[in-house]
Amino acid sequence: MPLNRDMKIDAHHHFWHYSREAFGWIDPTQSVLQRDFLPHDLKSEINRAGIDRVITVQARQCLEETHWLLELAAQNNFIAGVVGWVPLISPDIQTHLQTLVANRVANRKLRGVRHVLHDEADDLYMLRPDFNAGIALLKKFDLIYDILIFERHLPQTIQFVDTHPDQIFVVDHLAKPRIKAGAIEPWRSAMKNLSRRPGVYCKLSGAVTEADHHSWTASEIRPYFDTILEYFGPKRILFGSDWPVCLLACSYGRWVQTVKSFLQPLSANEQAAIMGNTAAKVYGLASDS
Repeated sequence: MPLNRDMKIDAHHHFWHYSREAFGWIDPTQSVLQRDFLPHDLKSEINRAGIDRVITVQARQCLEETHWLLELAAQNNFIAGVVGWVPLISPDIQTHLQTLVANRVANRKLRGVRHVLHDEADDLYMLRPDFNAGIALLKKFDLIYDILIFERHLPQTIQFVDTHPDQIFVVDHLAKPRIKAGAIEPWRSAMKNLSRRPGVYCKLSGAVTEADHHSWTASEIRPYFDTILEYFGPKRILFGSDWPVCLLACSYGRWVQTVKSFLQPLSANEQAAIMGNTAAKVYGLASDS
């Protein structure tokens, strides 16, 4: 059964038990992130911001975390879906996927997978034959693939998605444009090209951490929102917070209010699409009943 129409969904956030070893990407200047972030922490944030449901996204590249996120989702009704991690390049990937989805009652909230592509030393990692062999299995298991890249990866991303015309893809964080530098090109042209693929969606998330963490303004981010709105349209845009990473630059509530300010000129149906309906449709989210 689909979620209630017009339910507000945060399509991108993370949970973790913090340790320096597991989260080496969190450097000493990012002390705000150096603690545990768990469901009760996020529930307080979404209650204040008027968000109804969330989609949890992997932060570590291990199956242990994927199982843990599914356990959290089973224990917390407000977690509507999980985008986990699986070893896509493994020759045993089909077995891993079969194991994860074998019990759809227990794991019904597994809706997609993601790999941290932008941290791979090889910028062409996504074109590896073994990686693509794993991607080619996802549709069989009714799983979405979240694309995490930097702007510089967009040319090969287009080649990558063209290899899988029947797979649904969701681009995280607007493909991380260089907002702090005020650079709109070549990102804008590449996103226009990517948007011509109807199976590709885009998350309105992660923008503040690509801007200046201390001095960003909504007006600096607005051109990037206007670009994805023009090319993808409301029915292919998903609101996401990227909490708790967003705390490097702003509170959860401030980001929600910033997005709402961007959406004010749109119709009620268009706003509802971006704030939840598109996420519910794309990830095939189920109700709690």
